[in-house]
Amino acid sequence: MVRSLWTAATGMIAQQTNVDTIANNLANVNTNGYKTQVNEFKSLLYQNIQTKTTSANGANKPSSAQVGLGVRNASISSIFTTGNLYASSSDTAFALDGDGFFAVRGLDGDTYYTRNGNFAFTLATDGNMLATSEGLPVLDTEGNPIILDEEYVVSQITVTADGELCYPDESNNPAPIGVQIGVFQFNNPNGLYKHSESLYSQTAASGEPLNEATNPYVKKSRVIQGYLEGSNVQVVDEMVNMIVAQRAYELNSKAITASDEMLQQANNLRR
Repeated sequence: MVRSLWTAATGMIAQQTNVDTIANNLANVNTNGYKTQVNEFKSLLYQNIQTKTTSANGANKPSSAQVGLGVRNASISSIFTTGNLYASSSDTAFALDGDGFFAVRGLDGDTYYTRNGNFAFTLATDGNMLATSEGLPVLDTEGNPIILDEEYVVSQITVTADGELCYPDESNNPAPIGVQIGVFQFNNPNGLYKHSESLYSQTAASGEPLNEATNPYVKKSRVIQGYLEGSNVQVVDEMVNMIVAQRAYELNSKAITASDEMLQQANNLRR
């Protein structure tokens, strides 16, 4: 009976974590560049009720008798499918069609990666700097902040599908100015460490960032100006998952109640 109490308790804990993840997905349904997270579970140890594989008369049994001891959360993985693209009135709004990430410089000096391309030009010491809505500098293919001289009118800057910044020449045709927005990929995006503000940082599990501008072995992402990538959260799927998790939580609680009643009945047998 104590075993069933503990097993059902592990199920309730696991489903609570599942509901927490689903709630976070629903909370970020309108967050640009957010990626859906899913829980993965695995069973705990098994206890052998009967270790021998033969019956009383020596015949071999087709299977052993083992009782599971519950479940626990194995991982919370992100689904890195591309979200829907939404048109934006901003000329510095960028979406990525592919597996790449934008790179930004954090306040601590480290490099972080994001799919949220809601950028804007802000005043810097040397000119106009392309930055996130939090003021973090956006990096180019060489890992340097993108800063344009004051001679450029930032409203006339256009960006090609390769991330090249262009400015009208004497014939009013867009011409590259030698600056390219950095786009990077990872061999294992699920290994990235998640931070707030839709930022990720590399880890040993994710591997080193692959620069799309210099690596010929990766499929290059397409930079789309005037669009933003929305969240890839599917509200209907999340609501169904929440109902399933809630029902599983209720069933585990009923298992605890049933085990408790059986223990009470066993204790009353001596009376």
